[in-house]
Amino acid sequence: MKLTRRSLLQQGAGLAGATLLGGAPGISREASGGKSPQPSAPPRNRLGVSTYSYWHFEGPKYPIDRVLDNAARLGFDGVEILHVQLEDESTARLNSYKRQALANSLDLISLTIHQDFVSPDPAERQKHIDHTKHCIDLAYELGTPAIRLNSGRWKTIKSFEDLMKAGGKEPVLPGYTEDDGFKWCIDSIQQCLPAAEKAGVVLAMENHWGLSGTVEGVMRIYNGVNSPWFGLTLDIGNLMGDPYPQIEKLAEHANLVHFKTYFGGGVWYTHEIDYRRVANILRKANYRGYVDLEMEGKEDAETAVPKSLELMRKAFA
Repeated sequence: MKLTRRSLLQQGAGLAGATLLGGAPGISREASGGKSPQPSAPPRNRLGVSTYSYWHFEGPKYPIDRVLDNAARLGFDGVEILHVQLEDESTARLNSYKRQALANSLDLISLTIHQDFVSPDPAERQKHIDHTKHCIDLAYELGTPAIRLNSGRWKTIKSFEDLMKAGGKEPVLPGYTEDDGFKWCIDSIQQCLPAAEKAGVVLAMENHWGLSGTVEGVMRIYNGVNSPWFGLTLDIGNLMGDPYPQIEKLAEHANLVHFKTYFGGGVWYTHEIDYRRVANILRKANYRGYVDLEMEGKEDAETAVPKSLELMRKAFA
């Protein structure tokens, strides 16, 4: 099997667990009557929901504690928190979410943040580096093992709706090149790595427009940063063209997967996705991490999220 940073981390975690338990994972020969134990079935992917599923940047922010209640009632395993949905970053509030998650047997999976490292202005890039470090501290307080990063984009198309109409592609800023943008992005991420390692928080960049809008762009940044504390969030709905070959290329490197649904029609676009095919691709890539729902449709989340969970369960059954 091809080794990746993710598989090496998983192997390390497995060996650590074996040491703590006093032996290799699984049933010992003695416990099985001297017979070689049968290999256990691979664990199922745990299913999470992003708070973004309940709030799409319009109107009053849907309270995070209500998302936690909903997730527990519906049977999700964890919740991903959208940073801009946090209306209170105090330690007391963050601790209340941890307590609520514990009481409901929920994991806090990841903190999704928004930053942009694509700028010729060093001061502007530093602002986003500082913001990322601040969010690493928040993730540490919350106990989330990862944050979702963006790469950033040229911003030569001002409106996000217009960017979507252009298929996520925009012209390079006049006077600069794609190489400049990738250098700024890679250098900025590398400046955040010491803080990430110290906090034990993986920086999981998403294929999310801008420089990370293509598989080639994602992998250029991934390989350029080259750190066990830098990984990927694979969003199955953010891929233009035939998504499945692209998912195959990114799946072996993914630390988190975003599962998109579009009940009521997409807020910005709608993709027809063969979810069972996606699940099979992830199994083939030995992906064992969270599959996290981002319901991005216009239907009310109170009805669309339960239907989305049913789709997830069927796909990953």
